[in-house]
Amino acid sequence: MASVENDNNLSRKEIAYNKLKGLGQDIIDDVSKKNIPVLKVPSRGTSNIVYDDEKRYFVLGDRYGKRSLGNVKQIKKIGQMVYLANFCKDLVQREKTATIREMYYVSEGWGVGFDNQQESNIVGEDIEVTLGVSREDLGLMPEEDGASVYGDLLLREGDLEINALRAGKSGYTISPTIDEVEFVDHNVKRVIAVETMGMFHRMVQEKAYKKFDTLIVGLKGQAARATRRFLKRVNEELNLPVYICNDGDPWGFHIAMVIMSGSAKLAHVNHDLATPNAKFLGVTASDIINYELPTDPLKDIDVLRLKELAKDPRYQDTEWQNEIKKMLKIGKKAEQQAFSKYGLEYVVDTYFPEKLEAME
Repeated sequence: MASVENDNNLSRKEIAYNKLKGLGQDIIDDVSKKNIPVLKVPSRGTSNIVYDDEKRYFVLGDRYGKRSLGNVKQIKKIGQMVYLANFCKDLVQREKTATIREMYYVSEGWGVGFDNQQESNIVGEDIEVTLGVSREDLGLMPEEDGASVYGDLLLREGDLEINALRAGKSGYTISPTIDEVEFVDHNVKRVIAVETMGMFHRMVQEKAYKKFDTLIVGLKGQAARATRRFLKRVNEELNLPVYICNDGDPWGFHIAMVIMSGSAKLAHVNHDLATPNAKFLGVTASDIINYELPTDPLKDIDVLRLKELAKDPRYQDTEWQNEIKKMLKIGKKAEQQAFSKYGLEYVVDTYFPEKLEAME
């Protein structure tokens, strides 16, 4: 690929634009020299996804595939990549964004359109991994709403300053373009991210942001990419410890671990998304026992998933292994809201103070 100026003063969007131009220029240069254009696309297959013990998240290995215009079977795929790259270059140049759904419909007029949105999403990922930039830097946005943040954090989006403590009862909604948002000031000591919006609103109502000098982040289930990027930024740029509180089941464990160590599917961008220093606050199997929480029995699929997690390289430290074994032994799981057994205020008045004291 044509060389791209690696200037620290360039914005992420400027770097993405230069790389998009470089991709097109490489193809033009090959054609002008009567060479067959070939694109190298790093492999995202499971055999090329490696857990990096030092970085503590999944990364891509060094395997890649070649797509050549000399191969009739690959011409359409290269055409799709080129059209999509050109579409993204136009978005970045005009400082616009498009959802991945809009991009799919725009492609209907390209003549090398996609059979379905899954195919267009995959080609979008091909561009990401080939150029080494994120989808968001290419101007492509997800459809889902962002997570909510409540607490004393002042942000700047363009000319607008927003305090997440005064942005309404649901707080500040994390922008899909969170890298373009500046953290101006804050008066908090930590971040507590919770899986459900029910727990988020409970913490807001009980003024947990004031009691714990914390930002409260409502994840809305599996954290979106922008949410994970936000958590990484506040952890690294503001030096705030991040704690995650999810349901006490294998799926809650997984949601937390994706925030901490990334996912295999997004190995090519985990360096921007994973927060390895984040800590799992709960709900743990030990919490279920110690707080005598209301529970549901583990289903067969829960047991199977727990056994899978036990073998996952991300869960190999002693604490995770003990909690997984303990949950399998008691055969029970519990939701965050189970603390309501002791009253609505209990989780903020008793559980969080005790767990934070033990962890800090």
